[in-house]
Amino acid sequence: MLKPIATVITLLLPAFTHSAEDRFAGIEVQAQRVSGSVYMLTGAGGNIGVSIGDDGTLIIDDQYAPLAERILSTIVEIGGARPKIVLNTHYHGDHTGSNAFFGTAGTIIAHDNVRTRLLGGDGGDRAALPVVTYHDRVRVHYNDDEIDVIHLPHGHTDGDSVAWFRNANVIHLGDHFFNGRFPYIDLQGGGSVTGFTANLQTVLDMVPADVKIIPGHGPLADAEDLRENLGVIKATAAQVTRALDAGQNVDDIVAQGLAGDLEDWGSGFINEERWIRILHADHTAASSVRN
Repeated sequence: MLKPIATVITLLLPAFTHSAEDRFAGIEVQAQRVSGSVYMLTGAGGNIGVSIGDDGTLIIDDQYAPLAERILSTIVEIGGARPKIVLNTHYHGDHTGSNAFFGTAGTIIAHDNVRTRLLGGDGGDRAALPVVTYHDRVRVHYNDDEIDVIHLPHGHTDGDSVAWFRNANVIHLGDHFFNGRFPYIDLQGGGSVTGFTANLQTVLDMVPADVKIIPGHGPLADAEDLRENLGVIKATAAQVTRALDAGQNVDDIVAQGLAGDLEDWGSGFINEERWIRILHADHTAASSVRN
């Protein structure tokens, strides 16, 4: 006799929970001092920015939910406390997964579209939702710094922001920067290659040459690393565009591969084939709009 669906789901839930725990069992959350009051935390998912000072603790992004306690423990180890403010650079779960944990005691701030997209999923825990949103930018005065949180339109998603610590000379770029790797551009989430590259140029034009950069993924970086990243993105996008305009299909381009020594760039979440297919999908979408 078949069991009711609800019973089957109940029986499977412990297995899913155990699987999630196993996935993160060996993950250590580690801290690196960046400048001034600012630290970078790494673990699994997007890099976390942390500011610790007299006003309390502020964090930028918060990785996956199973890591929340470990994130807090690492913050305490470096002299911080449970965050009063949480800034989300965008809506993806590897950057907002611990929102519900930290949102019970802290204020979550994000772009309008981050709240919209988080609500558009399963609704989620109310504590995980941004309670302060903005359209273009907002300035946060915290720990003797001025943190400019600036929306970058239609890049990685349609709700991305960067967080620029003006006094510490540090900027957190969220997933507009996969250091030394091909990026993920969420076309279904409102992102675009054109917007992505334009946004990176905006950042380079805006910040000082000696700024320290916390990328969404990868090691701590500087402006030259970002400039190299932008160059690779533009060059590979141009190569794929030329091939498509010449009548090649995407499978041919994948088989040929990209020109240059880019093996390391495809070693992350987005390998070379996925990057080519993102570029193809973006080109196709842009062409349909033009026509």
